[in-house]
Amino acid sequence: QVQLVESGGGLVQAGGSLRLSCAASGSIFNINNMGWYRQAPGKVRQLVARITSGGSTNYADSVKGRFTISQDNAKKTLYLQMNSLKPEDTAVYYCNVLMGLVPIDYWGQGTQVTVSS
Repeated sequence: QVQLVESGGGLVQAGGSLRLSCAASGSIFNINNMGWYRQAPGKVRQLVARITSGGSTNYADSVKGRFTISQDNAKKTLYLQMNSLKPEDTAVYYCNVLMGLVPIDYWGQGTQVTVSS
């Protein structure tokens, strides 16, 4: 059983910053990659940022230069530092882990980020 618990969401003004955290617990092994996705009302869930087990990262074009994904392996925690936030960043942000010998996706419950103009 794997649990992912996100925290750090909230309401912030445009131009502000937030840091999201995702704490992983349970049977964690053979991680392929971890990432952050977001889903705005009426839209499909989209990748925001991803980090592989080797430390390589990739970002959605819309967040490049503003968001930074990182991980603390000792704490089994994934982070997303979000700077220069824009109203269009408003969404529910989900933590994701792809892991296992036969890779399976695990998801957190989501945390709301609201950016006011």
